[in-house]
Amino acid sequence: MSKVDYIKALLDAGEIVDCALPDGGRLHIERPQPFICVYRMQEAKVDPGTQDLIAGQPSYLLFPTEPAGCKAATRALVATVDALSQMFGAVLVVELFVLPLPEDFDPEEGPPRPGFEIQASRRHAPVRTLEALEAAFLEQPWPGGEPSIRVAYKQHRAPEGCVSLLSAGLRKRQDVTDLAIGFRAIHRDLDGQVVLPVVLRELRRSLTNSLRQGFYAFAHTRARFRPIHYHELGPQEIEPLVWDVDRALADVGGSFDIILDATPVNSSAAWSRFRASRYEKTPEFHYRPLPHDPGTLKRRLYEVPLEQVDDPALHALFSDKRKELDSQIDLLGDRGTKRFLYGSLLVYGAPDDALIALARRITAEIAPRAQESGGGDTLDALAFVQIAEQELEHYRKEWPSLAARVEVRDNVPGLIVSNGHFLVGNKTKVSAGRVRATIAHEVGTHILTYYNGLAQPFQQLHAGLAGYEATQEGIAVLAEYLVGGLSRPRMRLLAGRVLAVAALVDGADFVETTRMLHADYGFSQRGAYTIAMRVHRSGGLTKDMVYLKGLKDLLHLLASSDLPFEDLLIGKFALSHLPLIDELRWRNILKKPKLLPHYLRDEDALKRLEGIRRGLSPLDLIEGHGK
Repeated sequence: MSKVDYIKALLDAGEIVDCALPDGGRLHIERPQPFICVYRMQEAKVDPGTQDLIAGQPSYLLFPTEPAGCKAATRALVATVDALSQMFGAVLVVELFVLPLPEDFDPEEGPPRPGFEIQASRRHAPVRTLEALEAAFLEQPWPGGEPSIRVAYKQHRAPEGCVSLLSAGLRKRQDVTDLAIGFRAIHRDLDGQVVLPVVLRELRRSLTNSLRQGFYAFAHTRARFRPIHYHELGPQEIEPLVWDVDRALADVGGSFDIILDATPVNSSAAWSRFRASRYEKTPEFHYRPLPHDPGTLKRRLYEVPLEQVDDPALHALFSDKRKELDSQIDLLGDRGTKRFLYGSLLVYGAPDDALIALARRITAEIAPRAQESGGGDTLDALAFVQIAEQELEHYRKEWPSLAARVEVRDNVPGLIVSNGHFLVGNKTKVSAGRVRATIAHEVGTHILTYYNGLAQPFQQLHAGLAGYEATQEGIAVLAEYLVGGLSRPRMRLLAGRVLAVAALVDGADFVETTRMLHADYGFSQRGAYTIAMRVHRSGGLTKDMVYLKGLKDLLHLLASSDLPFEDLLIGKFALSHLPLIDELRWRNILKKPKLLPHYLRDEDALKRLEGIRRGLSPLDLIEGHGK
């Protein structure tokens, strides 16, 4: 069987085509679709970096300029065009090439702006495709600013000095459309020899999204192919290197638990000493020994070959995670020093004026001595653990291999979910009126999203993508509201944490923070101590602001979009990553969540969720629980 016949057979069978061609050429078609990108390979020193822009497309032909390789690649292209046009009724061939810089370009005015020239035939021009491409080019965030775009109708569509790829007969067929798209080489330095890797990645991301939108328009106007979303056209196969990078990042992140490692092990004893000092002397806190050397972790982190990941969406997610892990490892090394606070600000941020104002309004509207529903009854750690275990058993009926467990620990203050397990401090007491809300928060959100993430192909979805904490805590607090358990004292507590973080950032020490919370905002001495301990632990941890911030941001998102609530539960990620998560869903790389919280089957909870869709602020959640 000839290579041409072999290509046609693979396409007819819907299988992956990945053929090496003479002189370094390559034909790659992940799955049959009515378009293909083409690039005429130049010597690396002539056109460095450009080939990397093409290789990330799901269908591409790398086209050598040598005569023998050129003929072989032309035959392969013709065979591909014939097969695809028979399948879809039409096929689009897009050649990509580099444009020369404008004649009036002045390097003293800075790097060149992005620019594009779309060459098309005037006869039977694919107007909708051209409009979609032009609009996409204008909408994308290009490195270097807003691009210049020119549509040129030409009989000869090819880079300057090159012959057309398709024969005259093939180009006259109405089922074949060809475009040539030139772009400025902003991914190289002004001498054209040194590739700028950050610019190259940004260019590849924006160019890929633009091409997909053009392909989407072509499919709906010219071909027998109806994708629902343009991201469906992206690659669904994942290169093996991606799994190695994902695993390596997860291994580094799994080597430590920044919250557990930053939390005192002597919280109760420290409270006794603080009270004995009449709240005048900052208590001495003790922490777990670090299980790993931060320098060794940092070396492992930067041995991960992230730069070799071609997929723009995955590279963006992994890159953000590496930056966060880098800052978190620095936090470990700076534990107990003033530098810890600076690192915390890099990882978790500081409350802005709007969030501080919201926290002050909440503390003003809720009386300091507001009581929990359910009276004064409380459950001790063992009684609460039994209820948590019962909740996990319900989820095990849906997922028998669910490995989550609940543990009582004598070195944990309060409640912590760590690595998919629920850790309960042995001195913990939970108000009877808070039990259902606490279960919805810890088990129905943190444990559930951990294992939903574990069911995804990427470990980052259970380990947590960069900045996931605000989204996680926002969902968890919202879950408390949906089950009718977001009490007035609880909202006041979340607001107090924001105010304590703001005081910390402004320079307040531990004693000053507890005095402020007690004297200015009416928190009890023990309550003020607990908030201050959490905020000042290890030198200053600003994470506690994310509960109220996450809730505020989540309420805005649900009221301003039609995003299904279930989509927030596929794993642990930041709201800023939703566009990338959405893209991976459309590409059939990510799956639907394996488990859904039980409250989504409750009629009252669904009514409250409907109310949120109509627009509620955190203040609106205080009274009446949405009824």
